[in-house]
Amino acid sequence: MKRNSFAFAVGLLFCFSMATSVYAQTDGRIQIKKSYRNNLTLKQAIVKTLNFSPELSALSLEKRAREAHTLQSGLLPNPSLNVYTEDVAGSGPFEGFKQSETTIQLGQLIELGSKRSARVKANRLSEKMADWDYETKRLELLTKVSKNFLDVLKAQHKVSLTKKLRAVAKQAYDIVAEKVKAGKAASIEKVKAKIALSSIKIELSGAKLELNNARLRLSSFWGTTQPQFSKAVGDFFLISAVPSSERLLEKLSKNPNLARWSTELKRRRAALNREKANGIPNIQVNGGFRHLETTNDDTFRFGITVPIQLFNRNQGAIAEAKNRLEKTREEKRAMQLNTTQEFFKAYNALVFSHSQVSSIKSEILPEAQKAFEATQEGYKFGKFGLREVLESQKTWFEAQKQHIEALATYHKANVDVEGLTGTFLMFKSTINTESGRKARQ
Repeated sequence: MKRNSFAFAVGLLFCFSMATSVYAQTDGRIQIKKSYRNNLTLKQAIVKTLNFSPELSALSLEKRAREAHTLQSGLLPNPSLNVYTEDVAGSGPFEGFKQSETTIQLGQLIELGSKRSARVKANRLSEKMADWDYETKRLELLTKVSKNFLDVLKAQHKVSLTKKLRAVAKQAYDIVAEKVKAGKAASIEKVKAKIALSSIKIELSGAKLELNNARLRLSSFWGTTQPQFSKAVGDFFLISAVPSSERLLEKLSKNPNLARWSTELKRRRAALNREKANGIPNIQVNGGFRHLETTNDDTFRFGITVPIQLFNRNQGAIAEAKNRLEKTREEKRAMQLNTTQEFFKAYNALVFSHSQVSSIKSEILPEAQKAFEATQEGYKFGKFGLREVLESQKTWFEAQKQHIEALATYHKANVDVEGLTGTFLMFKSTINTESGRKARQ
């Protein structure tokens, strides 16, 4: 069965994260049906990140906070109760409460100009912006997780390659040692072979350190300080044809950094309408009961308070909201230009890295392998010296490391393009392990 590339698996996994209802329980967390103690797939890394990322949790709480703010902004003003007594505890006829007047009064602020609905509308749009913040951060995290997962895969292959190089160097050292012992080679060749073997051992230690650091970085995305997996699995060596830039550019609008601006413009317009509404004065309506102690009579009183907008008509806040609206339009244009520029930069890097991987695989690796095998075999029969063997050995394994680095660059460029377009190069995809078996969802 034909297998899809590792990069295409990234697309499937992100689609999986967008359709979490299949795996969601009442607490909103995505559940993994199978548990792998030793191996970690990209799917599992993404699920862990979506479930346990502190950054996403913080943005979820921000959404709840904005919902609470919207609720508060839609509440009516509370009425006021005033109770006061006049003409008491004086002198002469005003001694005690004989001439007192007691008033009990209720007051209510009435907001005019649809202020409350304007506030609620602006705040609901602020809630939607919190959703966009979450989507933007989620896409950013998925991109970072995918790249760090690739770093782990790359480091694993470099460790494996260096171990093979160590085995070859050990074999070469043993051959040289036998030839020296038999008097067929100078002892200095044994020293050179020993130095080469020691250098490779040091390189292996560095590769293992790089792998350990990559594993730590990947685990930090779901809030753990120590990796809880022993191996990352994914098909690292398959590449696929690069789609046309025109086809991908059509999907650039799905990028949350661009899609969010329509909501942001609506929010700014709503903020302007809110400030215009705030320029309309509110009125205070009062009504109450008064008791006259001197005549033992009761009476009612009513009143209304209207501010005179002689100085403050909220003109400064209205002008500020207008300027912020215009600023948002310009920011939208700038973001469109920057994102388009970033897309072409990432796309060109993808095309170049794809070509580089293909060239290394079809041209450099076969020739380097032939040269290595020929010099290694020829050395046994005295056709080549140790220097030629070591040089061909170095060239062969440097070509393989170059291939691994080029593959990592290709897959990361693929992830960058997919992240910028807000979609993926292929939706029907499967996850391939290093052994070629498919990991079913």
